[in-house]
Amino acid sequence: MYPDQSLKENVAHGTPQHPIQALRFTAGEGTSFPEHFFVERHWHNEVEFHFIRKGTYLFEINLENHILHEGDICILNSGDLHQITGQCTDAVHDVILFDPQILNFSYMDEWEREYIAPFVKQALIFRNILHPDEAGYSEIKDTFGKMMEKAMSASPGWYVRSKLLLLELFDLMTGHQMLLPAKDLMSETDARKIERYKTIISYMEKHYRDPISLQQLADAIPCNSQYLCHFFREIAGVSPIQYLITYRLEQACALLVHTEQPVTEIALDCGFDNISYFIRKFKAVKGCTPKKYREKHSCRFSPSI
Repeated sequence: MYPDQSLKENVAHGTPQHPIQALRFTAGEGTSFPEHFFVERHWHNEVEFHFIRKGTYLFEINLENHILHEGDICILNSGDLHQITGQCTDAVHDVILFDPQILNFSYMDEWEREYIAPFVKQALIFRNILHPDEAGYSEIKDTFGKMMEKAMSASPGWYVRSKLLLLELFDLMTGHQMLLPAKDLMSETDARKIERYKTIISYMEKHYRDPISLQQLADAIPCNSQYLCHFFREIAGVSPIQYLITYRLEQACALLVHTEQPVTEIALDCGFDNISYFIRKFKAVKGCTPKKYREKHSCRFSPSI
């Protein structure tokens, strides 16, 4: 996601006029995912419906792992922290994304008051996983399939019909008790841990160009630096400072490929005040110098330091 490769995904799914998007992801040779499908941990405001057409996937949702097989359905609520990894080379899955705000009605009837408004405010959220042997699966799968077909066709009137099918899908899931109080699906402790993680990540993404100390990151929660390192490593697998360095390097990679900025200027723009250290770290992570990386990934520019 250039130019701001944010963990809080900032890609617009659909358009303001048509905030629904249908996508089919295929992995394998000749695709964008030649080895296996992978989307790193992130979150966004849209709700996602996933249908596994082929293969097996590992879904990490709010730090819990779920294995999904062909026919399974996964629903990711607004703000869910998630990562998706295909477990085979030729996996295929369909996705529908939508802004939950489009479900809102201006008239506060019973459905709006009891279900829609609490869902938009995230007081009610969908249960994440639905298997083929569960009640309501066939109806939900069929409605999802119709919506997927209509949204991907982009034929005249596709959006209105897709929105009607979305409301039907919402009604089916509500009727089969798949819309539940958020407090029943995640403990207060886990919710607080995830929010703290998001706060730290957001702070890094906002301030990565500036000098950042471990204590500054701890103050953002707030907590002591020892606790920060413990809980962050538990989630991310690395220390906060290691994560920050890697994030800065990824920003540098994007600038190397998409701009003509000199390497020295890129290093400074990405929070590295020591050019030798930047080049050393870059080479350790990427296996080549920044200059070689630019030459390999972009033939448009040939600036020097």
